[in-house]
Amino acid sequence: MKTWLPAGLGILLVLAGGLWALQGLGYVGGSSMSGAREWFWIGLATLAVGLVLAVSALRRGRRPR
Repeated sequence: MKTWLPAGLGILLVLAGGLWALQGLGYVGGSSMSGAREWFWIGLATLAVGLVLAVSALRRGRRPR
């Protein structure tokens, strides 16, 4: 559980951050976030945090005991 929970949360953050960044750039329409540049930066930051969380969790799970 120490590995899959942070890794799963990191993957969810990567997906949400990617969606927000694409909405901020105007590639995904249908919401008030579409075309708003601040959502690009928020999405990019969320994506980066999720990537760091997922990679660190997966690396921690591969270490021999």
